[in-house]
Amino acid sequence: QLQASGGGLVQAGASLRLSCAASGRTFSNYGMGWFRQAPGKEREFVATISRGGDSTNYADSVKGRFTISRDNAKNTVYLQMNSLKPEDTAVYYCAATWRRYSSTSYDYWGQGTLVTVSS
Repeated sequence: QLQASGGGLVQAGASLRLSCAASGRTFSNYGMGWFRQAPGKEREFVATISRGGDSTNYADSVKGRFTISRDNAKNTVYLQMNSLKPEDTAVYYCAATWRRYSSTSYDYWGQGTLVTVSS
């Protein structure tokens, strides 16, 4: 089970940190990722991190502003979002994959947390 939290309403330029707590499985066996879905749009990849946290990958739209990290001792993955823009407004989902890490293929999904960025 994946439980995302940390969303909210912020102004453009602000920062937020999302968290996703995992339970029920061995967290360190999974690559983890964040996706988002804006109103009227398809879900899109945001960031992924490998099982051990040594490799990451980002969508071009967030590169340099967002940072994905994980704490395997706490079974939690984070998404630090800085310099937020109105176009970052979306429901953010965390997901787990049996692959080392991935931008496309995931096996388990959490519920979303809403991030709203006002201009």
